[in-house]
Amino acid sequence: MGRLLDSIDTPEDLKKMDAADLPGLAEEIRQLLVRTVSNTGGHLAPNLGAVELTLALHRVFDTPRDKIVWDVGHQAYVHKILTGRKDRFDTLRQHSGISGFPKISESPYDAFGVGHASTSISAALGMATARDMKGEQFHVVAVIGDGALTGGIAFEGLNNAGGARRNLIVVLNDNRMSIAPNVGALPKALTQVITTPLYNRLKKDIWNLTGKLPRGTGTVRKLVQRLEEGLKAMIVPALLFERFGFRYVGPVEGHEVHNLIRIFQNLREFRGPILVHVLTTKGKGYKFAEEDATRFHGLGSFCPETGLPKPNASVSYTEAFGKTVVELARQDPRVVGITAAMAHGTGLIHLAKAFPDRFFDVGIAEQHAVTFAAGMALEGFRPIVAIYSTFLQRAFDQVIHDVALQKIPVILALDRGGLVGEDGPTHHGSFDLSYLRLIPDIVLMAPKDISELRHMLWTALTYQDGPVAIRYPRGEGRGLLHDEPFQEIPLGRCEVIREGVDASILAVGDQVPTAEKVAERLLEEGISAEVVNMRFVKPIDHTYIHTAVKRFGVIVTLENNTVVGGLGGAVAETLAELRAEVQFRRFGLPDQFVSHGNTCRLFSEMGLDVESLSNAIRVLCEKRRTKKLLPFIKTISRIP
Repeated sequence: MGRLLDSIDTPEDLKKMDAADLPGLAEEIRQLLVRTVSNTGGHLAPNLGAVELTLALHRVFDTPRDKIVWDVGHQAYVHKILTGRKDRFDTLRQHSGISGFPKISESPYDAFGVGHASTSISAALGMATARDMKGEQFHVVAVIGDGALTGGIAFEGLNNAGGARRNLIVVLNDNRMSIAPNVGALPKALTQVITTPLYNRLKKDIWNLTGKLPRGTGTVRKLVQRLEEGLKAMIVPALLFERFGFRYVGPVEGHEVHNLIRIFQNLREFRGPILVHVLTTKGKGYKFAEEDATRFHGLGSFCPETGLPKPNASVSYTEAFGKTVVELARQDPRVVGITAAMAHGTGLIHLAKAFPDRFFDVGIAEQHAVTFAAGMALEGFRPIVAIYSTFLQRAFDQVIHDVALQKIPVILALDRGGLVGEDGPTHHGSFDLSYLRLIPDIVLMAPKDISELRHMLWTALTYQDGPVAIRYPRGEGRGLLHDEPFQEIPLGRCEVIREGVDASILAVGDQVPTAEKVAERLLEEGISAEVVNMRFVKPIDHTYIHTAVKRFGVIVTLENNTVVGGLGGAVAETLAELRAEVQFRRFGLPDQFVSHGNTCRLFSEMGLDVESLSNAIRVLCEKRRTKKLLPFIKTISRIP
């Protein structure tokens, strides 16, 4: 690992280290970050930029007694390395390895589990409030990025914290980016600090002057302080934070570790809420990440010598979605794309390049994105809102009240539906089929392949009676991306892909290919299973289910979604209404939070691999046959 890093197992070891060795330690940590993430994938650029900041925090504060609350967790790898997980760092994001995000159950140093943005200030204020109520003494530090500061809950936390006046330190790690370059008014205001060195020079001179004034010159001192506030109001956003009730400190160079240590040591003695504005460089120390911080924010495995990703010839659902939206936009001038700081991640970067005036990045603000789309739709546009499934959960109220209740034709494109693999439970899209299905007047679809995704987007564009949600998985999709003519899919109609006589497998989305493989395996054992691509989870195809009840003794559902309330729930409700006497079972994600790891391995552990599913369905078929033969067996047994 490196001579210096070998000596660090806990923050206490860091405190004992000679201060002159800290820059060298930072370099060794960066080497470990690049070496590990090039193999495991993960969030590289934000962690490279937070090395010195993390060293300073753990050098000064007494963790885990003092609480450091990391926002999102994209910048917490260095924290993990310094807090007892260095020797397991090569297991980052791997099955049974350490999580890619702070996780309370993983370490006492992880004060709060995260994965979604903008939560740190609220959580930290809760801890500080509890501390004061119990009469305890410890520091609470929230570390939030400038991108996460665009989220509404961050301002709710600032507002509450400033009014409460409790001892709390908020570190604003400003690298001028979220995942991609920041958008909106606040980042521009923060950037103004960097481009206005005059303020910092005048501020230093003013405070030197007030410090030299003799006692008894309070009036002059107040005048000088007013002058400082006037400068803040004209030049920088410092006054904004101070009006929130925070003492603003900064901007501070984020890669000068000794200066950061000195500042944090001084701030430990301050009372009330403090905001420290730290300027860092995303991707610091690794030239490929510095040159392309957006791509190196979160990525798969890559070659550390070239920075190039390992080759993959397949087309992803994300890329297919992005290119299809451009195709739709060319045909229909009403089409616009909206995303919440995820232009690259959702594929809408293609629309941004082709039609920049019809692409809108609203920052890390999913709630605003959905309601913003509703407003555009009411004025005749056809907005396509692309958001990761796990992040749309934050806009659940807006989908209900601002869109569905008013039957506004907004198209919701849910990327990363189902298990996402190594990012784990905070990022798995495990619940969208369930939480969207309960909403009245919504159409909910999931494609079996890339071609069907194209047709579903076209179908959604032609639908005018309310919102349409299309969810699709992370990663590569089956099939190729062709410029075939769009076809409208009949609303609420499923598709029989393979006919059978013994059992019916009702699958949706990326589980349709799995269902086909299961049917092939069952046929080898003499069981004929019908495979149905349900396509719609709402409205469900009641006509097919009514027919299937008469034709099959065994009906199962298969989905990459929790078994609670998704496709299986919809089919179970229909079977209950029919009082159908069939062997029925739901296959899907269990009613629990699924860990991180390779998706194939996770599916296998949950019994959702081909072999396990085939065995389970075979048992159901055998039970059905036994049940049908039971009256005959009883009759035979009565014959003398």
